[in-house]
Amino acid sequence: MTLSNPLPPCLSEPSERWPLPLALSATVFHSARFEPGLLRAADFDACGIAPVRGAAKRQAEYLAGRLCARQALQRLTGTPDVPAIGEDRAPQWPAGVVGSITHGAGWAAALVGQADAWRGLGLDTELLLPTGRARRLVGQILTPAELGRLPDTPEAQAWLTSLTFSLKESLFKALYPLVRRRFYFEHAELLDWTPAGTARLRLLEGLGPDWPAGSLLEGQFVCEGERLLTLIAIPA
Repeated sequence: MTLSNPLPPCLSEPSERWPLPLALSATVFHSARFEPGLLRAADFDACGIAPVRGAAKRQAEYLAGRLCARQALQRLTGTPDVPAIGEDRAPQWPAGVVGSITHGAGWAAALVGQADAWRGLGLDTELLLPTGRARRLVGQILTPAELGRLPDTPEAQAWLTSLTFSLKESLFKALYPLVRRRFYFEHAELLDWTPAGTARLRLLEGLGPDWPAGSLLEGQFVCEGERLLTLIAIPA
């Protein structure tokens, strides 16, 4: 689907292809590839999006993410809104809409949904961790129980560490707008996952009356090459 304004040279035509295993009703997904080296100073004005400060990579990923969000919102609501940045740096979605934006390594995506169908949506993309980096980070990302469930080989450990990291990032994005409280990797654990791309997480710390410790949340994921995409969707 073509954007209403001309595409900047740094951005590919957005795609509506749903990449995850389980489709969600009352949502719209858009993704696009971007090339920071092709970003021009005038691209933000041409797209009608307020610029952000930072290096070309930061600016390009922000522009790509907001354009995906605007296109998804136009399809969902009929209005091409651009989510502003809140004081907490989170996207500010229009009334009646929930959503999430993610970007990394030249790819951006946005997922928006009707708030009467979804309380929260959390989308995250990551490149798979190399084995050496996963080994250095594993103690910061995994709980003791998760460490005890790691497979034997370094490659499998790095893959599961990457998945756990991304799912917990998605969990934060889905829950933070509801609880307005920061929480960290040690406050949730990945209970199990399936080769079909589904997963379950459990809160290890209460985040308010609606989210006591022990609350279970469903997730899903897909791995395409070296890119991992995860989603936590909380039904209304």
